[in-house]
Amino acid sequence: MHGPEIHQGEAGGPDQGAERDSSGPGPAGAIWLVSGIGEGPRLARALLARGWRLRVSVVGEAAGRAYAPHPALELQVGALAGPGAIAAALEEARSQGGFRWVVDGTHPFAERISADLLTACRRLDQPLLRLQRPPVAVPTPLPSTAPLESRADGGALALAPGGLPRRQVLSSLQDLAALDLGGKRLLLAIGARRLREALAHSPADAHFARILPNPTALALARAAGLADGQLACVHPRLGLPSPPPGRGPVGIGAEGRGPAKEPGPPRPGAIERALCRRWGIDAVLCRQSGGVTEQLWSDLCVELGLELLLLRQPQASSQVPGLEFSALLATLGHPGGLPQP
Repeated sequence: MHGPEIHQGEAGGPDQGAERDSSGPGPAGAIWLVSGIGEGPRLARALLARGWRLRVSVVGEAAGRAYAPHPALELQVGALAGPGAIAAALEEARSQGGFRWVVDGTHPFAERISADLLTACRRLDQPLLRLQRPPVAVPTPLPSTAPLESRADGGALALAPGGLPRRQVLSSLQDLAALDLGGKRLLLAIGARRLREALAHSPADAHFARILPNPTALALARAAGLADGQLACVHPRLGLPSPPPGRGPVGIGAEGRGPAKEPGPPRPGAIERALCRRWGIDAVLCRQSGGVTEQLWSDLCVELGLELLLLRQPQASSQVPGLEFSALLATLGHPGGLPQP
């Protein structure tokens, strides 16, 4: 099995930076960030701006494209093969200056990689911190909030006592069996690996899923029993910076005057909103992951009047300090300064 690929000083692919020296993280002043496309790109930009040299590890090329090229950025693409391989990478880096910090910025449900990082870092006495996503506040109705309209098909919305769509936190996917989902259309946004389990317990009338655009996710979704018409292969753009002002959909300028605006990426949530409307979704099941992803689904369900089901976040290890974005940056500091671990 091949190890992760190293793309030195670039994020678009292995060819762009082929001539750049790939001697590793360099002297003290380097951080190893293991992350994805949620909060990872934002954290990487902040650390690079502070002068840190950075190795970023992501699972696939698609995630790597969320990280803008930078001469101090080393992009590692590929799964980390257990604590032994992580420890070996740390020891190799120490021969070239080592990492001042390792930061676990992985998805809160990626329990295995977090456990592997903890095992390897404890073995080598390597300082390790964890990026903790901020919790999403439960929405509350405002006095000026307009009443939610009925669904286009005439069905009634599931409203909580406060006038907002109902939301529930599930301890496990088995809890789906006890919910009143009969006759409803459920959108699953929980990752392809758990679709089969969710379908085995869900009493919903119809199921649909948003999955990542890769062969593994598609194969898992089909194996779970979902047809192609029930699937949307969507690449999340939550970690990408917003388009600059003036970029937008292709078309005629404002009021029909002037040139068309340049095309830009869709706004966060635009694809998910369109899918919910196209499929006539009644309820959404997503993971209680905190941060921008859960916030997107929370806002979207309020906007469209959909029931929101949240799969409870696993309990994080108390052995690794979990810090939200600002606190993490304050603890990491700058390459040549305090604080010390």
